[in-house]
Amino acid sequence: MTDDTYIKIAVWSQVVASILFVVVLVFLWRRYLTPAVVAAQARKNQEILEAQQRRDAAKAGIETARATVAEAERDARSIDARAQSDARALRERIAASAAAEAERLVRNAEGELERSRAAAREALRADLVAKAVAIARHGAKNVDRTTDRRLIDEAVDTAERGSRP
Repeated sequence: MTDDTYIKIAVWSQVVASILFVVVLVFLWRRYLTPAVVAAQARKNQEILEAQQRRDAAKAGIETARATVAEAERDARSIDARAQSDARALRERIAASAAAEAERLVRNAEGELERSRAAAREALRADLVAKAVAIARHGAKNVDRTTDRRLIDEAVDTAERGSRP
């Protein structure tokens, strides 16, 4: 065998070794790495699917939340309107009640004033009568018979006419 043959054998052995290396490499790739890559791909696809489902659920949740917020805003406006209406009604009831109470107090005060006036008139009348009697008694001590007769006649005339002197 010549050197040429050894070189060709060496080259062919390199080619065969390379082919065997590639075959073994493809075998190992298909046997061990491809299932791992396929499993990783399946896991990632599942994660992506779950993420999409969560995103869709979150979008639905956002829509639900928006609807809930809109409903809460409507409720708040309704409550505000009702509160303002109730406040107006309460203010009107309080004002009416206060007006009625004020009117009652004024009537009571007018009645009390009238009673006080009547009591004052009566006290003044009693005082005037007492003073008139005192003055009349004092003056009666100095009246003679002629003056007494004239006063009695005037009183009788006045009583008969029904008027005051």
